[in-house]
Amino acid sequence: MTPPEHVAAWEDVAPEREPEGFAWLPGPLVGKLLAVAALAIVLSAMLTVWVLSRAAGQEVMQRLVSQQNDEVELVARLLASKIEQSQKVLATVAEGITPELLESPASLEWLLQQGLPAVRFFDAIQVARKDGNLAINLRYGKLEKASGLDPGERDYLVRTLLDGKPLVSGLIGATPAEARVMFTMPLLRGEGRVIGAVAGVLRLQSQGLLPHSLALPARSDSQLVVFTRDGVILAHPNMERVLGQVADEPGLGEAYARWRRADDAPLAGRAQTTVQADHVVSLASVPMPQWVVARVSASQAVLAPMQGVQRRAWALAAAATALVALLALGAMLWIARPLILLRQRARALMDAEAAGAPASGSAGYDGPWPHSPGEVDDVVRVCTRLLEHRRLQQRGSEASARQLRAVLAHVPLGIVVSRDEQVEVVSQQAGRMLGYAPAQLQGRRLTDLLASPPGAVDVAQQVRARFAAHGSFDGELPLLRKDSSTLWVRAQGQLVEPGVPASGLVWSLEDFTAERAARQQQSWERAHDPLTQLLNRAEFELRLQMLLDARAARGPRGVPEEDGGVLLFMDLDHFTVVNDVAGHDAGDDVLRHLARLLESEVRHNGWAARVGGDEFAIVLPGSSLARGQAVAEQLRAAVQAWEPAYGGRSFTLGLSVGLVPLAPGAHGVAALLYAADMACYQAKRAGRNRIAVGSVQVPA
Repeated sequence: MTPPEHVAAWEDVAPEREPEGFAWLPGPLVGKLLAVAALAIVLSAMLTVWVLSRAAGQEVMQRLVSQQNDEVELVARLLASKIEQSQKVLATVAEGITPELLESPASLEWLLQQGLPAVRFFDAIQVARKDGNLAINLRYGKLEKASGLDPGERDYLVRTLLDGKPLVSGLIGATPAEARVMFTMPLLRGEGRVIGAVAGVLRLQSQGLLPHSLALPARSDSQLVVFTRDGVILAHPNMERVLGQVADEPGLGEAYARWRRADDAPLAGRAQTTVQADHVVSLASVPMPQWVVARVSASQAVLAPMQGVQRRAWALAAAATALVALLALGAMLWIARPLILLRQRARALMDAEAAGAPASGSAGYDGPWPHSPGEVDDVVRVCTRLLEHRRLQQRGSEASARQLRAVLAHVPLGIVVSRDEQVEVVSQQAGRMLGYAPAQLQGRRLTDLLASPPGAVDVAQQVRARFAAHGSFDGELPLLRKDSSTLWVRAQGQLVEPGVPASGLVWSLEDFTAERAARQQQSWERAHDPLTQLLNRAEFELRLQMLLDARAARGPRGVPEEDGGVLLFMDLDHFTVVNDVAGHDAGDDVLRHLARLLESEVRHNGWAARVGGDEFAIVLPGSSLARGQAVAEQLRAAVQAWEPAYGGRSFTLGLSVGLVPLAPGAHGVAALLYAADMACYQAKRAGRNRIAVGSVQVPA
């Protein structure tokens, strides 16, 4: 077998000689891989610097996390001890209040003001009797009216009287100066009977609770914050942020939101740390009042010293990398020289193709190919063979294009191919029908060629709706001729590639103007069904009777028995589902589409009619029983494959067909239709969507 000319040309190319002094390199590909591996060893030093720098940064971060954990745990335990101390002091006050003192306001006032030193621990003291009435309201050492008690404080006293348990309130007060926390203790006597309740109030910023010195020493890169579970700030280095929302705190807001979404409160006495992009946040909870202690540190400020060391290390590594890069560049250029030549060869091929050079004999196609033992030689072999294969394909494509142009020039049918509603290919017949040269129609939009008859609906929208429902179009369209007159055509539109809308549409057009004009006549309307445009039942029976009479006049030898013709009686399965679910307009559209399907199948071989609501009949004169069965099966399969869609829902239909041969001697239309109807009924009883063959009794 003779190799293609370019393969032979390549085999005649003498291999390039290797430069002297490089003969020591091992084999073509292995030597190159060894060179690259040597460069990789040098570059691994850069990776080592990066790994060590990263490890050092992680070590610094771990130390910061450990330090913050210890700090927030210590502060949380300190606050817990303060809460516990406040409760113990209040318990001491409660032990000193006897039932007799509850009934003697003067004695109780003297006891709280002078007799119990523990009272001075609190900013305010309230004592309530069992009935909920306030016995005394002492605030900052001064007696105040019971009516001056805050409603929130009164609620905690009432809860303590009802539950008989000590409580620590939430935050009370709307400003930092008014913010306070209330501790309550039930007054118990006898067998645990509640005879009253005592409450001690501490200002939020008091020494006994959260003094401002708690956040000291202040650091620009770190802040200690105490807040409630609901996100209200209790302590902050910036006093203006007290009673603000923790969600507004940089770094802390994100950690708080994540914590609340997970509903994962830090464990009492233990810390949890979150490392974010810019902040390191440690959280620990104070159990009794459900407070949270947080330390927020800026990551960049903490790691700044380490980053200085890393910059110096990277500067040294960059110098070494630059040297390695220069060496690697020289080696890679030497290794890649055949590939560079191959790229230049490929560009020459593309330039020659862009300039319209012939596939053979041009400098671009026939120039020298690079040579390098190994992979490059294999690629060159593949390229030369692909070029030869492409030449053969181009020749075949040019031949196909010539044949297509001949078909479009001589086919007696109007053919239009469109993509995205834009005309791409037009036959001569289509141009003549519209009064244009084919070149004048190319590039125009299909919607510009549609005429709009007076009083008609939007034709383009109607076509799109047909495609959306059926995936194709088969019907009549008004087109606008060049002289502004209207041309009615019978149009059939199908996808170029079934199931691929982007492949475009192919349209076949037949001049339907004369037939449409005839249709407008009163005689046509009397003979046709107004919905489907098919023959109505009366006209169908009349034509069938005329056929039978003509056969009877010719005698028994007029038509062979096996080619006497067939009658098909069809019923659309599951049609009521479309009517019930999608509406009668959708049902009418289904009937019209089915009518076009039947009409296209029997247009030149017989006639079709609508004989009932969803019942149709077809006569195929001169067809054999086998031919009738083939037509019936083709129609049944087409209806089964067709899935119309309305309102976002698709429907599955079927076609039950009863088939009766037009046997010689059969003269009665009623008998034939009855036999075909019974055969159709038999197909439905057998499971629907199938064909049944019947017969008609012929008198002897």
